Amino acid sequence: MDEKRHVTRAAGVIGAATLLSRILGFVRDMVIAWFFGAGRLSDAFFVAFRIPNLLRRLFAEGTLSMAVVPVFTEHMTRHGRDEAFALARSAVRMLSLIMAAVTLAGIAGAPWIVKIVAPGFAGSKFALTVTLTRIMFPYIICICLVALSMGILNALGHFAAPALAPVFLNLSMIGSVLFIAPHMETPVIGLAIGVLVGGLIQLALQVPFLIRKGVVIWQKAHIWHPALKKIGLLMGPAVFGAAVYQVNILVGTLLASLLPEGSVSYLYYADRLVQFPLGIFAISTSVALLPSLSRQAAARDYEALSDTFAYSMKMIFFITIPAMAGLIVLREPIVGLLFMRGAFDSESMRLTAYALFHYSLGLWAFSAVRILVSTFYALQDTKTPVKMATYSIIANIAFGIILMGPLEHGGLALATSLGSMINFCLLAAVLRKRMGGFHWKNIVVSTMKTVVSSLVMAGGLVWWHRQFPPDYAGPEMYLLANVFIAIIAGIIIYGACAAVLQRGELKFLTSMVKRN
Repeated sequence: MDEKRHVTRAAGVIGAATLLSRILGFVRDMVIAWFFGAGRLSDAFFVAFRIPNLLRRLFAEGTLSMAVVPVFTEHMTRHGRDEAFALARSAVRMLSLIMAAVTLAGIAGAPWIVKIVAPGFAGSKFALTVTLTRIMFPYIICICLVALSMGILNALGHFAAPALAPVFLNLSMIGSVLFIAPHMETPVIGLAIGVLVGGLIQLALQVPFLIRKGVVIWQKAHIWHPALKKIGLLMGPAVFGAAVYQVNILVGTLLASLLPEGSVSYLYYADRLVQFPLGIFAISTSVALLPSLSRQAAARDYEALSDTFAYSMKMIFFITIPAMAGLIVLREPIVGLLFMRGAFDSESMRLTAYALFHYSLGLWAFSAVRILVSTFYALQDTKTPVKMATYSIIANIAFGIILMGPLEHGGLALATSLGSMINFCLLAAVLRKRMGGFHWKNIVVSTMKTVVSSLVMAGGLVWWHRQFPPDYAGPEMYLLANVFIAIIAGIIIYGACAAVLQRGELKFLTSMVKRN
């Protein structure tokens, strides 16, 4: 029960920080668009920022912390905190050296990198992109060290500082546009400086919390520690998996470019909406879950590990299945409320909602896969998730080619959902075979109750939609009130159904709120 409470509380902290970060991300994009518009300066910045951002996704975001947490936790369990802290200090030194070398190579090779990433750039636009790339490349050092700090702090039970780090990047970028860019001869260089300053702030934020936990990174330590080899072996497949995912995104964009004009944008806007609940609930839960599973795996307490896994799966379905139902029923009012302005007309709204419908069908699978992958990482198995992800990506591409004809861009969104469902089934089958029961029966029973409650909620939302249809041509406040009331009503209906069905997840969350 303590482990469940710990996971729930940690997921709440991470989810709240992620919500704040996503909101500020929207504000950041609005500020950049307001100041730079869409032209030479913004094109140069987005291409230059994409280069260190790609390295962040490959080496930092998820992959590094997921490799560090199980090894650090196992080391602390079997060899004590002092030895684990020595490992942490060695990891900081080794990672700093590696990323410094990568950064120097990136700065020196910036012209060739830009030619590969943006072969159409020439003249002053090309030169500006090279300059921006060189300014922002050191960001990768900061963000990789932030990811390492995240793994260490999460393993030690602290989640707030790493989760809040992206908030400060967004604030730094917004501040740079407002206060630095206007005073620069080339204003977009001010924005690039804001990215670098944001990376430094993100890293500086972690240091006091590392010290508070006893990890003083400047204390004496060897550059090499034997356990670093295990971290590297775990990280290798994860980096490969991240690379495969990036290829999948590229292929999806390529296929969408073959469809009628606007298809890429419809998919982008719809994906942004699906990523919102995915980031707040699924990703936060998987991050919070990994340290608990790693402790139980290191102690070889597989019964407790099974119990924690089953609880997390039931909780993630308890939250994401009604979110999926709500997005499906309210897809057009939500898209209309958020995007229907200026050039984004009613037809754009309808086609974006069409993509959102097909993406939403896979929300439960996108979320559950995160929990399954965290479980494999806790067991120090990174090869199985990568292997199954590769199969699902191949299926995604095949489904996309087949479905893009009859369903157009909706077929590509549906292919993504189907690929994730296949990934879930493959991972679940392997885990069940390897670990035995894992309380799957309890998960299925709980999920069926969630489905029933979600269907009742969806029926109530459909009734509301018919009685009070949204007026897209009327005042924006009316549409906002319509969507807000529908969401609140949906939550009340779902909560009432969960209470009638005596859902343990609702009782547990209620007890957590009362306790706090």
